[in-house]
Amino acid sequence: MQVELRNPNVIMKLSRLGSFHQSKLSFLRSFLKEFKDWEYKRDLFDLDEFGYGVAVYSFKKNNRVYSLICFANELSENERSDRVIATKWDAAFTLHDGVPTKKDIERLKNEVPKQEVGRLSYKELTLSRANKSVRIFDHVVESLSSGIQPDINLLSKVGYLYRTTAVYGSGKFGLADRFRIKNREEIYGPFRLEMMLVYFVRQFTFDQVNHVAKNKNPKKAVNLDPEICRNLGIGNSTGLGMAPFIVNHPTLLNNWIYAREVALKKIREIKNVKTENSDLFKNCLKKSIKNITSWNTESEYQKKKIKSLLRDLNIFINFLEKNFDFSKEFAFNEIYLWLEKNSEEECIEYVVSMMMEPYDDIVNPLINTMSSEEEKYFNIPTDRTVFELRTILENKYSKILKIDFSKKENNQNFWFISKNKEEPRLADRFMESGSELEQPLAIARDIKKLYDALSVFKNSSTIDKFLVKNSDLRHVVRRAFVIEKFPYSEIQDNTIGQSIIPIDMLRLKLSFFGALKFDPRSDKWLRICMFQGAPLPEQLKNYDDHWVYNSLN
Repeated sequence: MQVELRNPNVIMKLSRLGSFHQSKLSFLRSFLKEFKDWEYKRDLFDLDEFGYGVAVYSFKKNNRVYSLICFANELSENERSDRVIATKWDAAFTLHDGVPTKKDIERLKNEVPKQEVGRLSYKELTLSRANKSVRIFDHVVESLSSGIQPDINLLSKVGYLYRTTAVYGSGKFGLADRFRIKNREEIYGPFRLEMMLVYFVRQFTFDQVNHVAKNKNPKKAVNLDPEICRNLGIGNSTGLGMAPFIVNHPTLLNNWIYAREVALKKIREIKNVKTENSDLFKNCLKKSIKNITSWNTESEYQKKKIKSLLRDLNIFINFLEKNFDFSKEFAFNEIYLWLEKNSEEECIEYVVSMMMEPYDDIVNPLINTMSSEEEKYFNIPTDRTVFELRTILENKYSKILKIDFSKKENNQNFWFISKNKEEPRLADRFMESGSELEQPLAIARDIKKLYDALSVFKNSSTIDKFLVKNSDLRHVVRRAFVIEKFPYSEIQDNTIGQSIIPIDMLRLKLSFFGALKFDPRSDKWLRICMFQGAPLPEQLKNYDDHWVYNSLN
């Protein structure tokens, strides 16, 4: 049986993309799988009694070494902020290519804590900073120094000791450009080095809290229980900086979504599902419920989604146990069709992620297809005709062409870059000044503008002639020829409309990172947890690929 790939006009709507969840394709999971047999070491741990100083962690295999250098700094309460305008943090980090010398560490000690204002070298691959969750960190120190383990219920409400506020890579602030390292097999997957940095940072938080507790009460202090460590991750505060990324990298976005869609298609085409695979699927499904019931947020928007997910998932599990026979042919296809009829988007996409769990043979080959050499698709085929371009627009952007941009609500917002931090922002066109500085991120409006401009040209006219008179539309002409080859490269929504929920764009990207427990703090920024439940470095040799669910039992 042939199953069609899902329709991009449905899947690429923001409400659907904003319902995606982590899966075996997620970058932090594929990173752990890739590095599970590397040698892990803590090479340096030079902290004072209060936990301030320098630490170095590394992964080594053959002649390749990646080292995280950590700088923990004293910070007063009024200096601590998760906002992008912050200039000081509890800790700052860089991932170094190779083994850092004392000279490297001295150089970086002056630059890494400055973050955007500092300057790194080609020897550094990624850069980050993080702040303590002070209430949790202090509680853990107090408990351990008294010889007892911390309150697990309190820890579970937050899920981490520190949260990062940015992770930079690929040439920013002097870091190594991607072309220097892109051919290394172990980091071919997207954001793999960023995932490595965050994983090392997680371990540093455990080592630091143990160290501070020990110094506070050397005779009585105990270390944080490894099982508690495993069930803590690293938090992250993420704002609008992520949103333009998925607009500005269409072929990369396509490759992420396409891998997911191909995995689903192949699973739906399995004629006879093996009992061990259906059992694993059901087992992961049941265990994952604890993940949802421990998902804390004050956001009414997210609470509604969690409630819908929990309701639909319980109905679905009940259907599987009472009414479904996995021995019938094409069982997963029938499951998927049932979900589309009976569940909302949040649950549909949750179960799609879960379907991949038993199928390494399907998922693993797809992981290596999720990068993109985007410059290959930069050239515009200027010998193509206006008729061909118009046909692409009608086929690929059919719903977008129906939007009336003369209506105020469809033109409500504009994207701009803030002057002080060069970060993307979204503003109301009719309430705030600055729309003349608008960034070219209103793709739906520009597609409509392109379509209208094409209507006055002859069908046989070539694109080069069209662009001579419409050079301002070059960026969107390029996108149209990209989507012809890459069907999942474009968000099929109006990113400047009144009804846009920007955190849907953030959630899409974060789901591919492997984030859990999305916690919107507004419609423009959210907190997440990464690596919660992941094996600790010394446990990687016995790596269990289903740790996301096993850790929650």
